[in-house]
Amino acid sequence: MSSGVGRPRASGATASSQDAKRAVLEAAAELFTTTGYAATTTRAIAERAGLRQASLYYHFPAKEDILCALLAETVHPSLEVARALVDARAAVGVRLWALAYSDTRLLGTARHNLGVLYLLPEVSAPGLASFRMERAELKAAYGKLIDRIPDDAPASTRTDLVFGLVESIAVMRRDEPDRDIEAHSRHCADGVLRLAGHPRLAGDQRSAALGLLETPGQPNGSRVRREPSSVDTPISWS
Repeated sequence: MSSGVGRPRASGATASSQDAKRAVLEAAAELFTTTGYAATTTRAIAERAGLRQASLYYHFPAKEDILCALLAETVHPSLEVARALVDARAAVGVRLWALAYSDTRLLGTARHNLGVLYLLPEVSAPGLASFRMERAELKAAYGKLIDRIPDDAPASTRTDLVFGLVESIAVMRRDEPDRDIEAHSRHCADGVLRLAGHPRLAGDQRSAALGLLETPGQPNGSRVRREPSSVDTPISWS
């Protein structure tokens, strides 16, 4: 999730408004993932956030709006990575591994396990159309990379399997809270390549994939560094 690092800190009424909105989202994230979405009232969210209910409605007119904002935070960073990786100058397997690793790690290391909210029937509501569109764009980015990997299985089938594997981290995290997310993210990325019909990456290729995700002062961050020298580099499989 974006931390706003490097941006000027707001002050006065703006800071107060931003802090209140963030407090609502933090409170809702905790309650939705522990008490459950249906069982959580806006009054409970406001009380947990230390606000009056009227103040909550100023930022979010309905509980569905809070859910939409939280779900957006689970897809925006990965979508930013995906958009850059689709056109990055690196071998397709390296890019796909990087995307799967980054996406899995985002869902696995977030403060609250918001990925489990994908299973809610409310996700199909009209008010969450923007989230569904962005999630579909993210899936399509996986598909664009997978389509470049020759295999007997259709790219659409492989994309469905890959996307399901990545998002399964939410259920695994729910059932096994102490799971090693870093190790799981790497193993998941390896599994994504297998499902896509791509040979296993060598150690230096995994390092190159992680390098694509690095930003100054933010290892494995949310932007992709272009690698002009890697586009024509021969691949040797281990």
